Amino acid sequence: MTTVYDFTVKKTDGSEQSLKDYEGKPLLIVNTASKCGLTDQFKELQEIYEKYKDKEFVILGFPCGQFNNQEFDNIEETTEFCQLNYGVTFPMYGKIDVNGKNEDPLFSYLKSAKGGLLSKDIKWNFTKFLIDKNGQVVERYAPTTKPSKIEKDITKQL
Repeated sequence: MTTVYDFTVKKTDGSEQSLKDYEGKPLLIVNTASKCGLTDQFKELQEIYEKYKDKEFVILGFPCGQFNNQEFDNIEETTEFCQLNYGVTFPMYGKIDVNGKNEDPLFSYLKSAKGGLLSKDIKWNFTKFLIDKNGQVVERYAPTTKPSKIEKDITKQL
C-alpha cells in the first residue's frame, strides 16, 4: 500500500528529501502561495505548528504558482517572504505544480487518495491534506478552510 512516506520531494536548495523522514508523525501538507488572498493562512498554520510540533506534528509547505502565478519565481524570495511576514518555521519545499502534466507525484497521490468536491484537481492555493501517523491521507480541506477550523482533526491524529 502506498503512503506519503514512499515519496521524495525537492527541498528549497534543490536537494531531495524522503518523506520517510517524517514516518510516524501526523502531517498537514499544503500547497502555498505568497501573493494570494489566502496568504494570511500562513499565520494560523505557523500558530498550529508551534502549538503541536512538540507532539511530533509537522506542516509541510509546497509553494505553487499555478493559480494566477501568485508565487515568486525565486524560491529564496518565497522563503524570505514567509519568514519575515509570518514567522514561518515549518518546512517549506521547492516550488511545484499540483495539477497537469508536470504535477508533483506526491500531489498526484494525495489527489487520488482524497478527491475534491467536483474533481480530483486542486482548485486553488492552500488546499490542505491531513496525514495520519501511518502516512495515509485522512482528510482534504478546501483552500478557504482556515487552519484553525481543522485543529480538532489535527489533535485526533496526535
